[in-house]
Amino acid sequence: MNFSKTFLAGLLAFIVGNILIAVLWSLFVMGIVGALSATTGIDDNSILRIDLSENIVEAPPADPFAGVDFRTMTATPHVTLFEALRAIDAAKSDPRIKGIYIRPNGQGTVSMAVLEELRAAILDFKQESGKFVLAYNEAYGQGGYYLATAADGVYLQPEGLLDWHGMAVNTLFFKGLLDKLDLKVEVFRPTACKYKSAVEPYILTKLSDANREQLGQLVHSMWSVIAGDVAESRGLTIEMLDEYADELSAIQPEDALAKGMVDGLKYEDEMNDLFAEAGVEADGDGQYRFVSLGRYAAQVGPDMRHMGADRVAVLYADGQIVDGEGYDAVYGNTLAEKIRQLRLDDGVKAVVVRVNSPGGSALASDVIWREMELLKAEKPVIVSMGAYAASGGYYISAPADAIVADRLTLTGSIGVFGMLLDAGDAMERKLGVTVDAVKSNRSADLSIFRGLTPTERAMMLKSVDRVYETFTNLVAEGRNLPVEKVLDIAGGRVWSGVDALEIGLIDSYGGLKSAIAVAVDKAGLGEEYFIEEVREAPQGLAAILAALNAQVEAHVEHTELFDLYDEYRHVRNALSQQGVLTYCPYVFSFE
Repeated sequence: MNFSKTFLAGLLAFIVGNILIAVLWSLFVMGIVGALSATTGIDDNSILRIDLSENIVEAPPADPFAGVDFRTMTATPHVTLFEALRAIDAAKSDPRIKGIYIRPNGQGTVSMAVLEELRAAILDFKQESGKFVLAYNEAYGQGGYYLATAADGVYLQPEGLLDWHGMAVNTLFFKGLLDKLDLKVEVFRPTACKYKSAVEPYILTKLSDANREQLGQLVHSMWSVIAGDVAESRGLTIEMLDEYADELSAIQPEDALAKGMVDGLKYEDEMNDLFAEAGVEADGDGQYRFVSLGRYAAQVGPDMRHMGADRVAVLYADGQIVDGEGYDAVYGNTLAEKIRQLRLDDGVKAVVVRVNSPGGSALASDVIWREMELLKAEKPVIVSMGAYAASGGYYISAPADAIVADRLTLTGSIGVFGMLLDAGDAMERKLGVTVDAVKSNRSADLSIFRGLTPTERAMMLKSVDRVYETFTNLVAEGRNLPVEKVLDIAGGRVWSGVDALEIGLIDSYGGLKSAIAVAVDKAGLGEEYFIEEVREAPQGLAAILAALNAQVEAHVEHTELFDLYDEYRHVRNALSQQGVLTYCPYVFSFE
């Protein structure tokens, strides 16, 4: 008894002690983050520098320590897309800001859709303000170069490179690995959902014909947007850009210059001459004053002139859709409650929901859909689609009065599937572990330790068919389309924003600013309104645990194992899902 008491007391002291240490570390890190993000006044003759060193994210991070590297005690600031767009817009009329310097050499993260919106904002800045925009880098990746082509002049280091090679999507298949481990995966999807490809890596060894067809369409559609924008800005043709990519003939700096991809080869100190020509005055030491996008965004802040006016709420649905309550994903009950609160708030006259989600739980999607329907009945609801709003992400978007998407958005994927893991043979053959059970009914022992019976298999098939019918009917109702039309474009097929407009899945191209403008118009607010971001972060111990968990993953992500770990998480998430899913696995990158 004394041993038990001593042991329990020691264990409790250990737990409490570690929590206190975590709290102290948290306070210490918060001080560092605060110091790093502290702002000072913006000097006259400043240049707004967009170097992508910050993580430009779709939604405010729920983790208060997102971006903090505990090993080096450094932090990568997070700037939301809304904050970045607001800052660029404010810089147009700010006499202290003389122009924009695009320097895409940072290690921050940014999605393709966010790049598209940033690029559009810079083009708008250039056109409306008449101020200069210049771009420079030692080595351009395709994403950085795409952003840089919004500039009046694009410059490259004389020994640098321009990585222009085209766009592709690679898919890893795990069936061979699962076979070696004696793991069996059973998949259930409606016959019509031949494009619902999230299950393919676990049952095939290469792309199905249907998946190859849809990915080919996506790649070419999205590349046409990128190449088209670059061609327009650089006075080239898409055919020329395709040739340069095929032949890898614009990578070397002298070739990039000869082919019109850049305007000059310069060392960075030589950019000072261009700043001087643009009318920027250097300081007493001959140096130019730069202000980062994150620092300037913090200085600008929200427009408080109309704080007491009617509000347009910006609500975020960012991440995988899961059941229950929480903060580190799109939890069905949590988001539904936020939507309900906005519906009951008389001061909120319109709501913009920024959806950046590949989908997930069909049940959670339906919980959110119901609240979206109730909200729409009382006030305008506009969906702004981010990098992807597919499968369950489209399910929750369908009720909106209008859907606005970027051309590089991935959307659609109207389809469902179920997937169950049978680990019985693996446990016995690889580990020598067997399972036996006593049960009251035939399916009482349903688990990953045995395969399905015919009755259970029939139940799963009935479930996915039912959800698919519900999904397609809700899309038909929400988009005012005949069910036959929806069935024709559904089947789990993923569409780019460009194609989505043509087939009626969205209403217009545009980013978050465009969606807000639509909401203001539909609510009849005129010029008197206040934009309110709906933010919520975990509190207390939940915040600490989130930070600690994030650092475990961050440690791996900063090593050479990042790519494999990312795939591991993908497999882990896929095989851990329960019930019927509406999920799209693709996130495109063209770096």
